[in-house]
Amino acid sequence: MYSGDVGRVYPNGAIKVIDRAKNIFKLSQGEYIAPEKLENIFIKSKYIAANCVYGDSIRDFCILFVVLDLETIKVWCDENGKELTQAIVDDTDLIQVIYDDVVRLAGENQLNSLEKPKQMHLVYDPWTDVMGILTPTSKLKRSAVKTIY
Repeated sequence: MYSGDVGRVYPNGAIKVIDRAKNIFKLSQGEYIAPEKLENIFIKSKYIAANCVYGDSIRDFCILFVVLDLETIKVWCDENGKELTQAIVDDTDLIQVIYDDVVRLAGENQLNSLEKPKQMHLVYDPWTDVMGILTPTSKLKRSAVKTIY
């Protein structure tokens, strides 16, 4: 039966759905990446309110777009003597803290090296359907993320 889902079949016959086939992309090495699987892992970071994993066949790595959890970032800014403004997305200390947390989550979930993002872009403002990044039902429009960022 073709459902449009990508899954893993276990030795006992159980099936685990990993992602939708239409959401999967291939990197330049030919490796297929299931972005929703990765996004569900990375959203567990306390610094991340929303995220999108992007890649294509002309790159050999994934890019992670991160919408900051501003409540958590405010606490981090207070602790580190920084000001919470739009400019915080370019703060190298914050970028490193978030990247380290993403790498920690990737390790805990046994992601392979190609599933670990090599680049990250921080976003200050939350994604909305008005921006065109989310559908009216709050689903991510990957093509819009690519176009905007």
